[in-house]
Amino acid sequence: MSGTGIGASVKRVEDQRFLTGNGNYTDDINRPGQSHAWILRSPHAHATIKSVDTSKAEKADGVIAVLTGADMAADGIGGLPCGWQIHNKDGSPMLEPGHPPLAFVKVRYVGDQVAIVIADTRDAARDAAELIDVDYGVLPAVIDMDSALAGGTLVHDDVPNNRCFDWEIGEKDAVEDAFAKADHVVSIDLVNNRLIPNAMEPRAAISDFDRSSSQYTLFTTSQNPHVIRLLMGAFVLQIPEHKLRVVAPDVGGGFGSKIFHYAEEAILTWAAAKVHRPIKWTAERSESFATDAHGRDHESHAELALDKAGKFLGLRVATKANVGAYLSTFGSSVPTYLYATLLAGVYTTPAIYAEVQTVFTNTVPVDAYRGAGRPECTYLLERLVTKAARELGIDPVELRKMNMIQPDQYPYQTPVALMYDCGDSPATFESALKASDYAGFEKRRAKAEKSGKLRGIGISTYIEACGIAPSAVAGALGARAGLYESAQVRVHPTGSVTVYTGTHSHGQGHETTFAQLVSESFGIPIEHIEISHGDTDQVQFGMGTYGSRSLAVGGPAILNACNKVIDKAKKIAAHIMEADVSDIEFADGKFTVAGTDKEMAFGEISLAAYVPHNYPIEEIEPGLDENAFYDPLNFSFPGGAHICEVEVDPETGDVEVVSFTAVDDIGRVVNPMIVEGQVHGGLAQGVGQATLEGCVYDDDGQLLTGSYMDYTMPRADDLPSFSVATQSVMGASNPLEVKGVGEVGAIGSPPAVVNAILDALTPLGVEDISMPVTSLKVWQAIQESSVRQAAE
Repeated sequence: MSGTGIGASVKRVEDQRFLTGNGNYTDDINRPGQSHAWILRSPHAHATIKSVDTSKAEKADGVIAVLTGADMAADGIGGLPCGWQIHNKDGSPMLEPGHPPLAFVKVRYVGDQVAIVIADTRDAARDAAELIDVDYGVLPAVIDMDSALAGGTLVHDDVPNNRCFDWEIGEKDAVEDAFAKADHVVSIDLVNNRLIPNAMEPRAAISDFDRSSSQYTLFTTSQNPHVIRLLMGAFVLQIPEHKLRVVAPDVGGGFGSKIFHYAEEAILTWAAAKVHRPIKWTAERSESFATDAHGRDHESHAELALDKAGKFLGLRVATKANVGAYLSTFGSSVPTYLYATLLAGVYTTPAIYAEVQTVFTNTVPVDAYRGAGRPECTYLLERLVTKAARELGIDPVELRKMNMIQPDQYPYQTPVALMYDCGDSPATFESALKASDYAGFEKRRAKAEKSGKLRGIGISTYIEACGIAPSAVAGALGARAGLYESAQVRVHPTGSVTVYTGTHSHGQGHETTFAQLVSESFGIPIEHIEISHGDTDQVQFGMGTYGSRSLAVGGPAILNACNKVIDKAKKIAAHIMEADVSDIEFADGKFTVAGTDKEMAFGEISLAAYVPHNYPIEEIEPGLDENAFYDPLNFSFPGGAHICEVEVDPETGDVEVVSFTAVDDIGRVVNPMIVEGQVHGGLAQGVGQATLEGCVYDDDGQLLTGSYMDYTMPRADDLPSFSVATQSVMGASNPLEVKGVGEVGAIGSPPAVVNAILDALTPLGVEDISMPVTSLKVWQAIQESSVRQAAE
């Protein structure tokens, strides 16, 4: 056996079923006697519910039941919980207004759930929903954060000024001292645009209730089935966990938006027990736009203090983060611990202070979206450093180099809580500069000028915290759950293996990558290994997939379980070959007795484990099946450098990304082909945020970008042929020495793109521009600069 272990570019085994239309997604599943649901949603961003008349809908053809928020409240159903508690500067806890799955007093955003109609068919449920008469008392909506903080309109009556919390991190006095000593202070104001995730598969759910056993079953499009069971069972519906099964089968993308516990999951599960029928709900694409948790939405002011030579002395950041109408599962952690703790970036800035206000508005809740806090942090830092280079007249490459953490400074304690375990930012930066032919850029710029185009180059370096865990750190930061991972490795009698992992795959290629770990450990072909996930009845426990944690946290759990299997198998081999266990060696799928020619294959030992005819059962149990939990001591810290080149047409404002180079340090590479694919996907999302995507509400809280006619996703012809490479530093704080790759593309690329556009526009006097940098925005910036220069 060779060629399928760690480091091999094994083709994804799951693609056979995905590419042939044989995936098993939630909407593909049907239950006997199944009914269908339609969710009636609020057309108003902010209104009281004076009354709900369901009488006409209840009498409509095919309708089984119509249930409202009042029905849920009468059953004592709890609200949706937030998974992280954050504290204010004064130590008081954040304000957590209730989040009823079905609104019954007030609606707080367009799309808020008001009632569920259950009928024999989906069409019947939808038609009946139109017969429900809701008497709304429409209230003014508050959409932007400044208006919300002014407090004239309250999203929640018990949250003054709509401020959820006012949080800080870092040493304020040390930063004040740094600014007092500074020779230069550079400041910037930035908006990190709100995004809509747009997974290929819309959310869906099927609930069932077995009256004979009081057993609930929920199939749902989730990245996090065990956590959904935990939250829904313990906090919302009060169902004992052994009576609640949550299954997340094949899931068509998530990008973070399917981590969270959504109201529909609780509504359907509760309703199934009331109507004694399985209930199926699948979101329409327009529902996904209006109700899937959105991402980003920050406004920041940042200042960088520098000495005469350009050395960073201090960083001061004030950020407002829109959390939408309610706190979502990870909503409070994204703008705090997943954002501000990385403000050191790859630099040796000795003093950092950040304060973050989170604000309720009448918009869809905001939660983690690919990168979650790290893209927002990197965008702020890399735009600010580039501006500093321009204002001080220092080459942006040289300014970065003179302030970078050097390899011999690791482990590196930052001023904002994190300790980076290992890395070499100068090396990845140098590799990216070389791969992009940075030195030859001016020739390309001159050539572009001859064809009437403005060419610009943009740089971004970054570091991020991945492998979301460990439990001790997460708990100290406010997480209300442990963040470890589990695995069960079951060796079958003939030597094939099934691995049950608590992580979840929704497109990342886990069935291949995890199988490579097992292939490497046991020396068996990858075809003999199956990876199982996503079913709380099959997998003992797990914390799901997000924050590039699957390989960094779930991988070592699998590896540890494999090692337990090998340890036990050595005892069996020692008994059969009549040797001392200390003399048993295992390599390439064979157990051998040191110094002899005795050997047994992995399959022979596994068969012996299940046929214990001649077995010291007082010393060894039959079977070969081991569990492991893994809780790391630190995050992992991927990093890298991204360099983008653009050409701008000054006549139309059209921006073309003509080249993009990414060199990432992701630690050990298990499958280079999957790594390259994940970086490509992240880069596409980052370029999309930088140039095309932007969520827009009007003043009344109506979503103006609620379809693909209004919200622009990147297409293949919007993107260049990416140049992707890895330059990894080993030593990450986990046994596999992996760091995480799923988010790096989306983190490093937005500032590289915008820095490149500004570099192209600087000769025209354009000094700032905000994402998404559309052709219209570029054209307007050019015209405004022209008028301004003429007036001067």
